[in-house]
Amino acid sequence: MDYEYAPLRLPSNVDRLTAAAQLAIQAEFSGWELARVRLFRDGTRQVMLRRRRLNQPQPGLSY
Repeated sequence: MDYEYAPLRLPSNVDRLTAAAQLAIQAEFSGWELARVRLFRDGTRQVMLRRRRLNQPQPGLSY
């Protein structure tokens, strides 16, 4: 399968519940799934989302 990836960086002032809610919205409405999360010492999170690449257009990320 061919995937497309979308990297996100969440700042340290975003708590875990808010980050989970944002990612759940992206998963529900845009078809993204969580591929990887990295938590850095300063509290920022690097999130990698992925979804299967299809021939039809799909909605992008909303910030």
